[in-house]
Amino acid sequence: MFALPLLVFYEVLAAALSYTSGGVRNGADVLIKSVFIMVAGPYGPLLFGAVVVGISLWLIRRDIRANGRDLRSRVFGGMALESLALALMFGIVVGTITARLLAPFAIVNDGPLGAMGWPTQLMVSLGAGIYEELLFRVVLVSALAWAGQRLLKLRTVPAGVFAVITGAFIFSAFHYVGVYGDPLELGSFVFRMIGGMVFSAMFLLRGFGITAWTHALYDVLLLVF
Repeated sequence: MFALPLLVFYEVLAAALSYTSGGVRNGADVLIKSVFIMVAGPYGPLLFGAVVVGISLWLIRRDIRANGRDLRSRVFGGMALESLALALMFGIVVGTITARLLAPFAIVNDGPLGAMGWPTQLMVSLGAGIYEELLFRVVLVSALAWAGQRLLKLRTVPAGVFAVITGAFIFSAFHYVGVYGDPLELGSFVFRMIGGMVFSAMFLLRGFGITAWTHALYDVLLLVF
């Protein structure tokens, strides 16, 4: 439920900018919805929205019944503050680790998206939080962990390590693919790979909502400052 407003903000902004931005959307969004478009054609995005909202409402209702508690606004306020604090720390921690591994540290350069307007960049930043975390953490890391255990016959911890590292590699590589991909540089690739591992750990320890908002707020802070 904490992540749903992020999804709404992104979709509303993407719809409002659809004519001025040339239909640009976050790449993970396009990838996920393409699967639904293959199934339902032009109604694919609507089907995706219905599935996300339906599953979310089912999970919320299940958790409320299991815990016997109503929703409390102060909990969401605490989660928002935690996400902001983690977003502020993320760049410092991951940047420091990258700088230790690579000298000199290569700054992430603006790709083609950097030449676009501020509203479009804001929309893509919000989309990174919701869709990249949904694709690369919820779907990809979970699938890799399953494959590690079932196909590679790894135990739980080695399968988790395999999933986190492999998923982080794919997550980083994803940023250099396509027309709007960034120029490939070792420093930025390592930065994003380490970032992918941090986001995976955050997802396992703090859940999807906080991870999605942390990612989105980090990207927005980069855009603002």
